[in-house]
Amino acid sequence: MRHFFIAGPCVIENETIVLQTAERLKGISEKYNIEIIFKSSFDKANRTSIDSFRGPGIDEGLRILSRVKEEFGFRLTTDIHIPSQAEVVAEVVDVIQIPAFLCRQTDMIVEAARTNKTVNIKKGQFMAPWDMKYATAKAKSSSDVDVWLTERGATFGYNNLVVDFRSLRIMKEFADAVIYDATHSMQMPSVAGKSLGTKEYASWLAFAAASVGVDGLFFEVHPQPEKALSDAAVMLSLDEFESIIPAVLQHWQIADEYEKDS
Repeated sequence: MRHFFIAGPCVIENETIVLQTAERLKGISEKYNIEIIFKSSFDKANRTSIDSFRGPGIDEGLRILSRVKEEFGFRLTTDIHIPSQAEVVAEVVDVIQIPAFLCRQTDMIVEAARTNKTVNIKKGQFMAPWDMKYATAKAKSSSDVDVWLTERGATFGYNNLVVDFRSLRIMKEFADAVIYDATHSMQMPSVAGKSLGTKEYASWLAFAAASVGVDGLFFEVHPQPEKALSDAAVMLSLDEFESIIPAVLQHWQIADEYEKDS
Protein backbone atom coordinates (compact mmCIF):
# COMPACT_ATOMS: atom_id res chain seq x y z
CA MET A 1 0.00 0.00 0.00
CA ARG A 2 1.27 3.43 -0.92
CA HIS A 3 1.61 5.82 2.01
CA PHE A 4 -1.10 8.41 2.43
CA PHE A 5 -2.25 11.35 4.53
CA ILE A 6 -5.61 12.10 6.10
CA ALA A 7 -6.18 15.82 6.56
CA GLY A 8 -8.86 18.44 7.01
CA PRO A 9 -10.59 20.61 9.63
CA CYS A 10 -11.68 18.91 12.84
CA VAL A 11 -15.31 19.82 12.27
CA ILE A 12 -17.24 21.30 9.36
CA GLU A 13 -17.58 24.90 10.53
CA ASN A 14 -18.97 26.25 7.26
CA GLU A 15 -18.76 25.56 3.55
CA THR A 16 -16.28 28.35 2.85
CA ILE A 17 -13.63 27.03 5.27
CA VAL A 18 -14.03 23.46 4.05
CA LEU A 19 -13.66 24.39 0.39
CA GLN A 20 -10.77 26.75 1.10
CA THR A 21 -8.97 23.95 2.95
CA ALA A 22 -9.74 21.41 0.24
CA GLU A 23 -8.40 23.69 -2.50
CA ARG A 24 -5.10 24.15 -0.68
CA LEU A 25 -4.81 20.44 0.12
CA LYS A 26 -5.40 19.62 -3.54
CA GLY A 27 -2.46 21.80 -4.50
CA ILE A 28 -0.27 20.16 -1.86
CA SER A 29 -1.30 16.70 -3.05
CA GLU A 30 -0.34 17.52 -6.63
CA LYS A 31 2.89 19.31 -5.68
CA TYR A 32 4.28 16.37 -3.70
CA ASN A 33 2.52 13.55 -5.60
CA ILE A 34 0.90 12.24 -2.44
CA GLU A 35 -2.59 10.98 -1.65
CA ILE A 36 -4.57 13.04 0.82
CA ILE A 37 -7.88 11.68 2.06
CA PHE A 38 -10.06 14.63 3.08
CA LYS A 39 -11.53 14.47 6.58
CA SER A 40 -13.97 16.63 8.48
CA SER A 41 -16.76 15.81 10.93
CA PHE A 42 -20.41 16.71 10.50
CA ASP A 43 -20.94 16.27 14.25
CA LYS A 44 -18.54 16.27 17.19
CA ALA A 45 -20.65 14.29 19.63
CA ASN A 46 -18.05 14.09 22.41
CA ARG A 47 -17.25 17.76 23.08
CA THR A 48 -16.33 18.61 26.66
CA SER A 49 -19.07 21.21 27.14
CA ILE A 50 -22.75 21.13 26.21
CA ASP A 51 -22.21 24.63 24.81
CA SER A 52 -19.38 23.64 22.44
CA PHE A 53 -19.89 23.86 18.68
CA ARG A 54 -20.70 20.42 17.25
CA GLY A 55 -21.11 20.93 13.51
CA PRO A 56 -23.86 21.32 10.93
CA GLY A 57 -25.38 17.85 11.28
CA ILE A 58 -25.38 14.87 8.96
CA ASP A 59 -27.47 16.18 6.04
CA GLU A 60 -25.69 19.51 5.59
CA GLY A 61 -22.33 17.99 6.44
CA LEU A 62 -22.60 15.28 3.79
CA ARG A 63 -23.76 17.85 1.24
CA ILE A 64 -20.60 19.88 1.84
CA LEU A 65 -18.38 16.79 1.76
CA SER A 66 -20.01 15.72 -1.51
CA ARG A 67 -19.03 19.06 -2.99
CA VAL A 68 -15.42 18.50 -1.88
CA LYS A 69 -15.40 15.19 -3.73
CA GLU A 70 -17.02 16.61 -6.86
CA GLU A 71 -14.80 19.69 -7.12
CA PHE A 72 -11.45 18.30 -5.98
CA GLY A 73 -11.64 14.53 -6.45
CA PHE A 74 -10.60 13.58 -2.93
CA ARG A 75 -11.43 10.32 -1.28
CA LEU A 76 -13.36 11.24 1.86
CA THR A 77 -13.64 10.12 5.45
CA THR A 78 -15.82 11.21 8.34
CA ASP A 79 -16.89 9.67 11.62
CA ILE A 80 -20.18 8.17 12.71
CA HIS A 81 -21.60 8.10 16.22
CA ILE A 82 -24.54 5.69 16.01
CA PRO A 83 -24.94 2.53 13.89
CA SER A 84 -27.78 3.91 11.76
CA GLN A 85 -25.52 6.63 10.34
CA ALA A 86 -23.24 4.13 8.59
CA GLU A 87 -25.47 3.44 5.59
CA VAL A 88 -26.22 7.12 4.99
CA VAL A 89 -22.58 8.20 5.32
CA ALA A 90 -21.44 5.39 3.00
CA GLU A 91 -23.32 7.03 0.13
CA VAL A 92 -20.75 9.85 0.21
CA VAL A 93 -17.52 8.83 1.93
CA ASP A 94 -14.94 6.19 1.08
CA VAL A 95 -13.67 5.48 4.59
CA ILE A 96 -15.96 5.34 7.62
CA GLN A 97 -14.23 6.38 10.84
CA ILE A 98 -15.13 4.96 14.24
CA PRO A 99 -14.24 7.47 17.00
CA ALA A 100 -11.76 6.41 19.68
CA PHE A 101 -14.26 6.48 22.53
CA LEU A 102 -16.53 4.14 20.51
CA CYS A 103 -13.93 1.66 19.31
CA ARG A 104 -15.46 -1.23 21.31
CA GLN A 105 -19.03 -0.61 20.12
CA THR A 106 -19.84 -3.78 18.21
CA ASP A 107 -22.95 -2.56 16.41
CA MET A 108 -21.15 0.57 15.18
CA ILE A 109 -18.26 -1.43 13.74
CA VAL A 110 -20.44 -4.13 12.20
CA GLU A 111 -22.79 -1.64 10.51
CA ALA A 112 -19.85 0.32 9.15
CA ALA A 113 -18.33 -2.85 7.69
CA ARG A 114 -21.65 -3.93 6.14
CA THR A 115 -21.46 -0.91 3.85
CA ASN A 116 -18.35 -2.49 2.24
CA LYS A 117 -16.47 0.75 2.74
CA THR A 118 -13.06 0.82 4.37
CA VAL A 119 -13.44 1.10 8.14
CA ASN A 120 -10.92 3.17 10.12
CA ILE A 121 -11.15 2.43 13.84
CA LYS A 122 -9.37 4.90 16.09
CA LYS A 123 -7.74 3.11 19.02
CA GLY A 124 -9.27 4.30 22.26
CA GLN A 125 -7.05 6.13 24.70
CA PHE A 126 -7.87 3.32 27.14
CA MET A 127 -7.01 0.42 24.78
CA ALA A 128 -3.92 -1.73 24.52
CA PRO A 129 -2.78 -2.10 20.91
CA TRP A 130 -3.02 -5.91 20.94
CA ASP A 131 -6.67 -5.70 22.02
CA MET A 132 -7.55 -3.86 18.81
CA LYS A 133 -7.45 -7.20 17.03
CA TYR A 134 -10.91 -7.84 18.48
CA ALA A 135 -12.27 -4.63 16.98
CA THR A 136 -10.71 -5.65 13.66
CA ALA A 137 -12.35 -9.07 13.91
CA LYS A 138 -15.75 -7.47 14.51
CA ALA A 139 -15.49 -5.63 11.21
CA LYS A 140 -14.18 -8.65 9.32
CA SER A 141 -17.01 -10.82 10.72
CA SER A 142 -19.63 -9.17 8.54
CA SER A 143 -17.67 -8.17 5.44
CA ASP A 144 -14.21 -8.62 3.98
CA VAL A 145 -13.51 -4.91 4.10
CA ASP A 146 -10.18 -3.21 4.66
CA VAL A 147 -9.81 -2.34 8.32
CA TRP A 148 -7.47 0.47 9.29
CA LEU A 149 -6.43 1.22 12.86
CA THR A 150 -5.39 4.68 14.05
CA GLU A 151 -3.16 5.41 17.03
CA ARG A 152 -4.02 8.68 18.79
CA GLY A 153 -2.23 8.35 22.10
CA ALA A 154 -2.94 6.59 25.39
CA THR A 155 -4.20 8.12 28.62
CA PHE A 156 -1.33 8.92 30.99
CA GLY A 157 -2.80 10.04 34.27
CA TYR A 158 -5.25 12.91 34.08
CA ASN A 159 -5.46 15.30 31.10
CA ASN A 160 -2.47 13.88 29.26
CA LEU A 161 -1.69 11.48 26.43
CA VAL A 162 1.48 9.63 25.51
CA VAL A 163 2.32 7.59 22.41
CA ASP A 164 3.84 4.13 22.59
CA PHE A 165 5.37 3.69 19.14
CA ARG A 166 5.49 -0.07 19.60
CA SER A 167 1.72 0.02 19.08
CA LEU A 168 2.18 0.95 15.43
CA ARG A 169 4.18 -2.20 14.75
CA ILE A 170 1.92 -4.38 16.91
CA MET A 171 -1.25 -3.30 15.09
CA LYS A 172 0.38 -3.84 11.69
CA GLU A 173 0.26 -7.56 12.48
CA PHE A 174 -3.54 -7.69 12.08
CA ALA A 175 -4.70 -4.43 10.43
CA ASP A 176 -4.80 -3.71 6.71
CA ALA A 177 -3.24 -0.30 7.43
CA VAL A 178 -2.05 1.53 10.52
CA ILE A 179 -2.30 5.32 10.81
CA TYR A 180 -0.74 7.70 13.28
CA ASP A 181 -2.88 10.67 14.30
CA ALA A 182 -0.20 13.29 14.81
CA THR A 183 -2.43 16.11 16.02
CA HIS A 184 -4.95 14.37 18.31
CA SER A 185 -2.00 12.69 20.03
CA MET A 186 -0.91 16.14 21.15
CA GLN A 187 -4.14 16.80 23.05
CA MET A 188 -4.38 17.48 26.76
CA PRO A 189 -8.06 16.51 27.12
CA SER A 190 -10.54 18.44 29.24
CA VAL A 191 -8.20 20.76 31.12
CA ALA A 192 -10.29 23.30 33.03
CA GLY A 193 -13.28 22.61 30.83
CA LYS A 194 -11.61 22.47 27.43
CA SER A 195 -8.95 20.49 25.60
CA LEU A 196 -5.50 22.01 25.35
CA GLY A 197 -2.46 20.64 23.54
CA THR A 198 1.17 20.79 22.52
CA LYS A 199 1.03 20.87 18.74
CA GLU A 200 4.67 22.02 18.54
CA TYR A 201 5.63 18.36 18.92
CA ALA A 202 3.28 17.02 16.24
CA SER A 203 5.83 17.17 13.41
CA TRP A 204 8.52 15.40 15.43
CA LEU A 205 6.24 12.55 16.42
CA ALA A 206 5.01 12.29 12.83
CA PHE A 207 8.63 11.81 11.74
CA ALA A 208 9.00 9.08 14.38
CA ALA A 209 5.83 7.33 13.20
CA ALA A 210 7.00 7.43 9.58
CA SER A 211 10.31 5.94 10.71
CA VAL A 212 8.45 3.12 12.46
CA GLY A 213 6.77 2.26 9.16
CA VAL A 214 3.24 3.53 9.65
CA ASP A 215 1.05 3.42 6.54
CA GLY A 216 -0.67 6.76 6.92
CA LEU A 217 -0.51 10.00 8.87
CA PHE A 218 -3.49 11.96 10.13
CA PHE A 219 -3.39 15.73 10.63
CA GLU A 220 -6.20 18.10 11.44
CA VAL A 221 -5.55 21.31 9.53
CA HIS A 222 -7.27 24.67 9.24
CA PRO A 223 -6.68 27.98 7.43
CA GLN A 224 -6.63 29.78 10.79
CA PRO A 225 -6.24 27.23 13.62
CA GLU A 226 -6.35 29.87 16.33
CA LYS A 227 -9.93 30.67 15.25
CA ALA A 228 -11.06 27.05 14.85
CA LEU A 229 -14.24 26.06 16.68
CA SER A 230 -12.86 22.64 17.70
CA ASP A 231 -9.35 21.38 18.52
CA ALA A 232 -7.79 24.80 18.00
CA ALA A 233 -4.96 23.92 20.39
CA VAL A 234 -3.65 21.05 18.26
CA MET A 235 -4.62 21.76 14.65
CA LEU A 236 -1.91 22.79 12.22
CA SER A 237 -2.13 25.62 9.76
CA LEU A 238 -2.00 24.63 6.12
CA ASP A 239 1.48 26.16 5.89
CA GLU A 240 2.66 24.12 8.89
CA PHE A 241 1.25 20.96 7.36
CA GLU A 242 2.95 21.52 4.02
CA SER A 243 6.28 22.36 5.64
CA ILE A 244 6.68 18.94 7.24
CA ILE A 245 5.79 16.82 4.21
CA PRO A 246 9.28 16.63 2.63
CA ALA A 247 10.82 15.33 5.87
CA VAL A 248 7.97 12.84 6.37
CA LEU A 249 8.53 11.47 2.87
CA GLN A 250 12.25 11.04 3.58
CA HIS A 251 11.53 9.13 6.80
CA TRP A 252 9.06 6.91 4.95
CA GLN A 253 11.61 6.16 2.26
CA ILE A 254 14.22 5.12 4.81
CA ALA A 255 11.71 2.94 6.69
CA ASP A 256 10.54 1.28 3.46
CA GLU A 257 14.12 0.47 2.44
CA TYR A 258 14.88 -0.97 5.87
CA GLU A 259 11.72 -3.09 5.84
CA LYS A 260 12.52 -4.36 2.37
CA ASP A 261 15.99 -5.48 3.45
CA SER A 262 15.05 -6.94 6.82
